[in-house]
Amino acid sequence: MPPGEAFIDMAGVKEYANRHVQENRAELERIVREMLRLIGEDPDREGLLETPARVVRMFEEIFAGYSVDPGDVLGVTFDEQHEELVIVKDIVYYSQCEHHLAPFFGKVHIGYLPSGKIVGLSKLARLVDAVTRRLQVQERITSQIADILEERLHPHGVMVVVEGEHLCMCARGVKKPGSKTVTSAIRGEFRESAALRDEFLRLIRM
Repeated sequence: MPPGEAFIDMAGVKEYANRHVQENRAELERIVREMLRLIGEDPDREGLLETPARVVRMFEEIFAGYSVDPGDVLGVTFDEQHEELVIVKDIVYYSQCEHHLAPFFGKVHIGYLPSGKIVGLSKLARLVDAVTRRLQVQERITSQIADILEERLHPHGVMVVVEGEHLCMCARGVKKPGSKTVTSAIRGEFRESAALRDEFLRLIRM
């Protein structure tokens, strides 16, 4: 766990918040208020009076991943002699682009081939939350999820596909709304077997 990060055990905990934001609430609200002034707004007008506080409460939630070790959210694993493909697909995520601080969002599809150890299915969704609720890039999200599953479960193979729509591309710059980015991470037997990759891709499209 990086220095200064407050660890919150995710086992059985549905909600978690960024401890750094909680500890620096007043300073963050001051900064948001100043930012509003610097872009030409009047932070004292009625519609903006509570905006700094609302933004900071939002930061607690959307950056909550900094307060948890993503690997630990998997919790307890189970010994189970199931060595067929396990897939959890269409896991919705929301993240923030580290280049422009703009949101991006989409779906994560996870497949792994157990080697005698499985994890609760809901824990895969928690893993996605822990990895995405911070400043990120989609490529890193994809690799981190695959690497954590490989490290914690030691499966025969892992494959992760992430779809994302990036507001930094849709609402600014080239302004191409509706465009999507698709990334994949492939580990173990998925690298070696085209048939296994094809089966995973076919099943997530069903």
